[in-house]
Amino acid sequence: MTSPSDRQQPMSFAKPTRRDCLRWLGAAAAVAGTPLRAAATPLDRVRERGALKVGIYHEMPPFHVGGKGIDVDLAQALAESLGVRLSLLPFHADENMNDDLRSMVWRGHYLGYGPADVLLHVPVDRPLMDANPQVSILAPYCRDRVAIARRLEQVPRLDTLSQLADRNVAVPGQSLAGWLLIGADGGAYRNQLLTQWKNGAEAAHALSRGEVAAAGGLASELESVLRGDPRFAIAPMPSPRAPRDGWALGMAVKRDAVDLAQALQGAVNDLAASGRLRDMFARANVDWHAS
Repeated sequence: MTSPSDRQQPMSFAKPTRRDCLRWLGAAAAVAGTPLRAAATPLDRVRERGALKVGIYHEMPPFHVGGKGIDVDLAQALAESLGVRLSLLPFHADENMNDDLRSMVWRGHYLGYGPADVLLHVPVDRPLMDANPQVSILAPYCRDRVAIARRLEQVPRLDTLSQLADRNVAVPGQSLAGWLLIGADGGAYRNQLLTQWKNGAEAAHALSRGEVAAAGGLASELESVLRGDPRFAIAPMPSPRAPRDGWALGMAVKRDAVDLAQALQGAVNDLAASGRLRDMFARANVDWHAS
């Protein structure tokens, strides 16, 4: 048999003092009164990093060539508006715009490049928006269109493509302008098209050298080379398949980057109102068209 002294005795606790109670109550009040730190927003993260990462396309005259161009100037102005430095992320265009948005805006390239905080030169297009719910497309900063430039002494009028007669035309083959000219009037002009050019600016240089009578491309490309030269005229391509009013170009951010999108939209509005946006285009010899 066990004696009473051998039996397990119940644990005893010291009775809390009034001072202990006040200490516990004070600690609980301090915790309850401490506000939870709000999660950093996309704009917060840009400012904490001290840099705005801007995606721009490689070799896209006059918007970006060798670290210079309209989109480079715009990217710098956007970074300045946020009070941070600019970090450019140039990249080569993929097969289509959906791929570019995936690689440079909402996911990043499979090789580890990107994403950027914002991608420039994005068409402000409803079908594109609907096909990419992961992004917000906003802040249109210009309009562009398919155009054709001609030497006036050889082609004084160009109301229809038939007025080109049998004269040679320079046009980048892998472009909207190239596809429109190749297929125009049942392929009537295929034999007179020179399509080896990488972009409309190269085609415009061929025209300025006298190698062809006309050049097709984007209006911005052609103007950057020929605008202001009285020997040439630049006009919208007279094709029923060409978008009559062209298209607006803006930028894209992740869908949840609401505060960043608002800041960028405000910056573009200010640049347009102050005339700085027009000046960026003028430095590239391009006529700025508001979106």
